[in-house]
Amino acid sequence: MSPKDRKKLLDKEDKTMSFRKQCEILEISRAGLYYKPKAESKYNIELMHMIDKEYTDHPNMGVPSMTSFLRNQGRKCGPKRVRRLMRLMGLEAIYPKPRTTIPNKQHKVYPYLLEDVEITRPNQVWSTDITYIRLKHGFAYLVAIMDWYSRKVLSWRLSNTIDTWFCCEALDEALLFYGMPEIFNSDQGSQFTSNEFIGRLTGKHISISMTGKGRALDNVFVERLWWTVKYNDVYIKGYETVKEAQAGLKEFFEYYNERRGHSSLDGKCPDMVYYGKSYQQINSCPQRKRKVSKEKEMATATTSYF
Repeated sequence: MSPKDRKKLLDKEDKTMSFRKQCEILEISRAGLYYKPKAESKYNIELMHMIDKEYTDHPNMGVPSMTSFLRNQGRKCGPKRVRRLMRLMGLEAIYPKPRTTIPNKQHKVYPYLLEDVEITRPNQVWSTDITYIRLKHGFAYLVAIMDWYSRKVLSWRLSNTIDTWFCCEALDEALLFYGMPEIFNSDQGSQFTSNEFIGRLTGKHISISMTGKGRALDNVFVERLWWTVKYNDVYIKGYETVKEAQAGLKEFFEYYNERRGHSSLDGKCPDMVYYGKSYQQINSCPQRKRKVSKEKEMATATTSYF
């Protein structure tokens, strides 16, 4: 059970058990329930948005070059501030790509299995990653799971915290709707090396592949997806709240999967390649009907992270 689910079990009105005892049983810190993190200033949010866009275009930039870029844009900031903001966003200067996932040295790391592997069919390889999503007065984190062969976004989740559980929910949904991949690829972020996430894969005997440090192109299809999402949706629409972004991204991913042609797919959309059907035949595909049915069942049970 996730920490958020455990918190829902707390009952301050319970006369039979003290609130302190409830927290002990559920392994919840009382201090954490009352702690409210200090919000970033309007100026820092502006800097983070600028960092996000520059990193999207130039993912090899580190703290010194990013500091110079911001100063050249007329922003007052030093490397100490830029380093802190980049860490908050999940960006690490020592890697040639934005790192929205930070490794945990206590977690097991798996080898990269996709060197020179030819991807020839759906569900052969799935991949995942997390990216920063800018909002008018803040930010959120987006995780997505993609089928490499078809470029189809199988599932996604938006959260205002960069934790393990919204990644696990995205994986659960993909497994429920689309079966199992032969190989699942991710970076070495703590969310994807956690026991909760890895256990879902090993429990189904799915081979696990992880990109090496400093190898931005090992997950290139998801990296391209982030560029597409930001330049074709997020930057254009300028979402104000997480809920607004949730609704807008839902529409965008439906468009991306169902109608947006890809030059790498001979002009076909991801759904056409994944299901192996023409655009007119997709809705009658048994696998598609099963997904729609399960989506309706889950509509009232989706966990909110904001």
